[in-house]
Amino acid sequence: MILNHIWGLYTHPKEEWQVIEKRHESLLYSLVHICTIALIPAICGYFAAAHIGWTIGVGDPIKLTNINAIVMATIFYLTLIVGVAALAYLIHWMARTFDSSPDFTQSLELAAYTATPLLMVGIVALYPVLWFVVLACIAAMSYSVYLLYSGVPIMMNIPEEEGFIYASSVVTCGLVLLVGLLAAMIILFGVGLGPEFLHIFN
Repeated sequence: MILNHIWGLYTHPKEEWQVIEKRHESLLYSLVHICTIALIPAICGYFAAAHIGWTIGVGDPIKLTNINAIVMATIFYLTLIVGVAALAYLIHWMARTFDSSPDFTQSLELAAYTATPLLMVGIVALYPVLWFVVLACIAAMSYSVYLLYSGVPIMMNIPEEEGFIYASSVVTCGLVLLVGLLAAMIILFGVGLGPEFLHIFN
């Protein structure tokens, strides 16, 4: 069923949102979806960092030690899950402003399926060239934003005009959350908790 929803969100998103809203799946189902899809960027990121090496510009590939790569991948995986849950909480919290009363499961469904393209694009880490990964992530983020705009009116049962404002508010707050996470990572790296790199010389 998870794969069916994913295919539908890529081929006919509005119709698939209506299917998801009507079925109103369980909280556990949404959590399983998030935990499963989040494995893609975590595992691919691990292999890229520990076994392939990242290419940045024209320099030599850079790898992490195996232990560092495992730790970073685990932290990344947990951060993705927490990030999607935080987005769901944000969606749920903002609903009252737009006279919508979804339960948390509906908010989690919207957050989980909206984030799906951004999580699935993690597979491009297996070709760890910075410019390629950045372009792929921009494309995936753009589609995730589109899914949010198309899904909010359906999942929250509000008019499209209000849905546009609702989705815009969520996107704005989501970007603030993302900047906050990046700032936290920079601070942690600055106090010596960053990864240990290995340089590969050709």
